[in-house]
This record gives sequence, structure tokens and C-alpha cells, in this order.
Amino acid sequence: MPVTVVTDTTSYLPRELVEREGIVVVDLYIVFEGKRTERESSITDFHAFFEELRSTDALPTTSQPSVGDFVAVYEPLLADGGEVVSVHISAGLSGTADSARQAAQALEGGERVRVIDSTTAAGGLGILVLVAAHAAKRGEDAEAVEGKVAEARAELKMWFAVDTLEFLKRGGRIGAASAWIGSTLKVKPILTVESEMTPVERVRTSKRMFERLVDYARQRHDSGMDAWVVQHIAAPDQAAALQGRCHEVFGCDPLFVSEIGPVLGAHTGPGLLGVGSVSRHFFD
Repeated sequence: MPVTVVTDTTSYLPRELVEREGIVVVDLYIVFEGKRTERESSITDFHAFFEELRSTDALPTTSQPSVGDFVAVYEPLLADGGEVVSVHISAGLSGTADSARQAAQALEGGERVRVIDSTTAAGGLGILVLVAAHAAKRGEDAEAVEGKVAEARAELKMWFAVDTLEFLKRGGRIGAASAWIGSTLKVKPILTVESEMTPVERVRTSKRMFERLVDYARQRHDSGMDAWVVQHIAAPDQAAALQGRCHEVFGCDPLFVSEIGPVLGAHTGPGLLGVGSVSRHFFD
């Protein structure tokens, strides 16, 4: 039976990569002051969104896909006799995976849907989705694809740096990094996602933050983890510079470089830079 890989918009995979790999993407939602709700994929002017974010007193909120959204995706895939591996943003950050599970339980043939809580987000999620897509293209069944994702998750590491924790604090998604509140006015926090936002370290300048991300890329390369990605929020020049440095470190092209969109951007604010990787054997 063919395996279709499903994910959500918080993987922020480039559109051409999604289309080439046959990945199906389900939207999360942005809610503006409780008055207007938009699918994340419908917001294409990121610059305007983040300009609004900088100036507003009331941050937009975010919402997971509904059970019905997942039913609409899964139903035709199951009707064709196929299997589904559905890989989603960490349950510590969103109820997306729970909606997916409820949809699978509601459908005839839903036992052929395997829902995976990635326990990560953004670039980390994107990497796992590509691992799943490559395994599916090789003809592996859903159980084997799920196993490859678990194997990749065990070695996945993704660091990201933000200008400030203020947006995470206001959005209530700060997780274990809450201990840093009050001491971060003049530092640049570096975090990761291990189920929730998890602090790594603090540095004092943007230059030092950038160099620490490059140092981390070297650590990943030294560990044999050379399938890498770079992501950013409203920081294209810094992302291009980081991509260039990482290319020197890894000696190969990235899996992808992309911009994080409104759902996660509403919680972190603009100015984020991130880098992470797994080993290349998943893509051989």
C-alpha cells in the first residue's frame, strides 16, 4: 500500500520541496484579536505580518487544525487503500497531533493512519517530515516509515536564537526558559525544542549569538550529522550569512532554508535564526 506523508504548516518546508516529495500539509490558524481567523498558508506577506506584530499591543493567538480538517485530508487517502504517516508539531506546543488522532479514530480504516508527535517544531519538524517522505518513496510501509522518523528524532538537534523572550512570555509558550525572564534584557537567548521551549544558553551580543550557531554547526558536523537546515524569521540577510558559513562547515548543500511563518512567529517574534541537522544516511 502506498504511504502518504502528512504534516502541518509549522514545518515551514519550501513549497517546491513539499510538491516534489508529495507531502500533504494541513493548516494551523492565526486569530487576530478574536475577530478574524486565517489559515496560516493564506498569509503570504510575512513582512507585513511581522510589522503588525511589532506594533500591536494585542498579539494574535494561534489555533490547531480541527478534527474535520484532518478528516478531509485522511478520508480520500484511506479510500484509495493507502497508509498515512502524519508527523506534527510537538504536543507540548500545540494540540495538532491530538486533533489528528481524533480524526483517525473517527474514520473507517483509521488504523492505517500513524500519528507522530515530533516533540519538536519548525526546522526540526521539517527534517523529520523529509525523512518520512524519503522512506515512503523507497517503498517502505507505514510501520517502517514511522521507525525511520523515530530513529531520526533520537539524533535530531535544532538550536535557535531569538532577539528577546518577550514574545514567548506574552504568548505563554516560554516553557522551561521562564527562569530566564527578568535577566534577558541585554542578552540573546539560545533555545531548542524538546517537547517544549528549552533553554540552551545566553550570549550578550548578536555577533556572539551568530558565532555560537556556527559553533553548533561544527559540533553537528563533527558528530556526523551533515543533513542540515537553516531557518529564520524576518532575518533574510543573517540567514543567508549563516547558510554560507554552514555550507563551509558541512561541505554540502542544506536540505532546505526557509522562513518561519506567522503561527510560530507570533510566539517568538521576528529576528530568529536557527540551525539543526541529522545524519545524511536517511537521505541516501
